[in-house]
Amino acid sequence: MTSRPVTGYAAMAAGQPQVPFSYPPPELGAHDVRIAVTHCGLCYSDVQAIENFYGVTDFPFVPGHEIVGMVSETGGDPSGLRVGDRVGVGWQGRSCGQCEWCLQGEEQLCREVATNGAWVPYGGFASSVVADSRFVYPLPESMPAQTACVLLCAGISVYTPLKRYLAPDVRRIGIAGMGGLGHLAVQFAHAMGAHVTVLSSSEAKREEALSFGADHFACTNDKASLRALSQSLDLLLCTAHGELPWERLLDVLKVRGKLVLAGFPNVSFNPTDLVVHELTLQGSFVGNRATMQEMLAFARRHQITPLTETMPLSRVNEAIERVRQNKARYWIVLENAKG
Repeated sequence: MTSRPVTGYAAMAAGQPQVPFSYPPPELGAHDVRIAVTHCGLCYSDVQAIENFYGVTDFPFVPGHEIVGMVSETGGDPSGLRVGDRVGVGWQGRSCGQCEWCLQGEEQLCREVATNGAWVPYGGFASSVVADSRFVYPLPESMPAQTACVLLCAGISVYTPLKRYLAPDVRRIGIAGMGGLGHLAVQFAHAMGAHVTVLSSSEAKREEALSFGADHFACTNDKASLRALSQSLDLLLCTAHGELPWERLLDVLKVRGKLVLAGFPNVSFNPTDLVVHELTLQGSFVGNRATMQEMLAFARRHQITPLTETMPLSRVNEAIERVRQNKARYWIVLENAKG
């Protein structure tokens, strides 16, 4: 096992800035690999975890779960991976392998979800990270690291519900939010042949939404535009966070339509439409390993590409503030000079 300390950036307490942090390299389990990190995406859920939004963060906390790098060391059974392989890791870095969901191949629903993130024990804002090789994905050289980082988390988060719920009688869909998740959801839904309506609070994003493949755009601050969509959509995929005009959004769904949450917005609404129109409220959490592999292949085939900007890992606090203030367009990927 390597003895060189891992160097990275950690929050020492909830909501605190990232500071330089070093620690002994975690030991490898039988299925584990150590990955020298070259790039790591900055996801809004990293910011939420720093703030202990989920109530499970242990400090010091090294964020980062959209990881691209090279295998530098393997355990005894590394699932076919070898030192030198170019690989990626998304949110899920392991699972218990024994609960009912793992046994069904739905490891993202593992009972040990709180400790399955790639940031346990420490994440990708560091020189290296350890993950179960069964959740580590070989990457083709033709896929840029910035693209892979975002697909490994945001990509799977929107691909999974679209694949699951689009059907011959579910073709008219809405994407609520035109940010990091939303701009990928539009591309995937368009490639799947859906009729896509983007609902965003920013009128300035209209042309960009249409350029990504949206058929229609409505500003959620324009009540008349939303009324024109009343009971017209089969499915509404919410990719936004924060406060949303829920009653107006629910009204765009047909009777027995479905609202799917792919993120963690603040949810509070009068349940009248939900009950009277027999709507369904559904969560969707990343995806299983088979779906991840399928998504990566689909994205390559259809040239689905996130908009990213790259910053050095040393500017992590600046990057976090930009994400907090909703100024990232649309995803920041941190580059690790030590990877």
